[in-house]
Amino acid sequence: MPDKRMDIILEYIPQKLFITLVAIVAAVGAMLGVISYLILLERKLSAWMQDRRGPNRVGPMGIFQPFADGAKFLLKEDVIPANADKVLFLAAPGIGLLTTMLAFAVVPYGPVGVEGVPWFLRFIIAPNIDIGIVFIFAVTSLAVYGVILGGWASNNKYSALGSLRASAQVISYEIPLGMSVLGIALLGSTLDIEKILTQQATGGFWNWYFWTQPLACLIFFTSAMAEANRLPFDLSECEQELVGGFHTEYSAMKFALFFLGEYTHVITTSFLTVILFFGGWHFSWIATPESTYTGAWIVMLMVLLTKVFVVIVLIMLLRWTIPRFRFDQLMNLSWKALIPLSLANMLAVMTVLQFGWDRWLLGPISIGLFVIAGVISVGFKRAELRHRPSAVELSHHLVT
Repeated sequence: MPDKRMDIILEYIPQKLFITLVAIVAAVGAMLGVISYLILLERKLSAWMQDRRGPNRVGPMGIFQPFADGAKFLLKEDVIPANADKVLFLAAPGIGLLTTMLAFAVVPYGPVGVEGVPWFLRFIIAPNIDIGIVFIFAVTSLAVYGVILGGWASNNKYSALGSLRASAQVISYEIPLGMSVLGIALLGSTLDIEKILTQQATGGFWNWYFWTQPLACLIFFTSAMAEANRLPFDLSECEQELVGGFHTEYSAMKFALFFLGEYTHVITTSFLTVILFFGGWHFSWIATPESTYTGAWIVMLMVLLTKVFVVIVLIMLLRWTIPRFRFDQLMNLSWKALIPLSLANMLAVMTVLQFGWDRWLLGPISIGLFVIAGVISVGFKRAELRHRPSAVELSHHLVT
């Protein structure tokens, strides 16, 4: 009996290892290529929104601009400040990129567990992780160490201030980010991302968690943008106050690694938003668990990637639409708005499940909580404005 088990193990491990390596190479290679052209897309979108042309010199319509940017990063002078801690200074960009790449290991980037998919295509690097959501939050929270080490090791006051801001921001927004997903974990009775995706696909279009958890979706998306240091939450690197923030002293490929880490976080966030709230690869009539026509898995893959692309474009548009917050506004948004709302949403889910009420009540409850929070916020703001001294009173006080 032991010999038979050993034969099975020796026969199974090489194939499993090969599939894992294929998944890693495909994910990392696609990620690097996609990020370079997402940067081009963002530059084109920003140019369109600002009524200018954007990159258009390198190749037709600027499509070869990513190659020029890559060559620039490789050929640019690599400068290390004289008084910097060289070991930590060099290690920081790698830590930031590694942690964001590790988080993507448990995120399905295609149809998982679907018939018809070739045996060597798994569309997930580490399958069957029962605590996939916890793993993602744990790993992505470590990305701030790269930012903190980079700012501290640079021996630059602007960099140090940027890293301090980043640490406060990540700690603040990790709380609503995790609590927003607890409602889904309670409704699905699992922390496995693959099972959450399967539950939505099996139940159909109206079983997407967005319909019962719209407030959680908004909180998750907002907190994830803050985690990725995207505008209007890029207080750790804003040029108006901190030159470049934590990466002020970084150049060439070291700066490119920080940039890759940020965009990888954006892609991971977009995949999670689609998988947790918008059904992943599911789309009624054309991509369902019952779809058995030839090439159905390709359609499912395209549906998932299209949804992810829409979320990424939305993140880009928000960058050039909403002005940057002040740092006190950033903290107030988390501690005074998102955390109480996420806690109230979680209590609502627990109450509905405890008393066996219809889950469709959660949608109106979420909207009601959002409206109540808005009314309270406006009330406090008006009270603050009423007690604020006028310009004449303030000038008189200064003179006297």
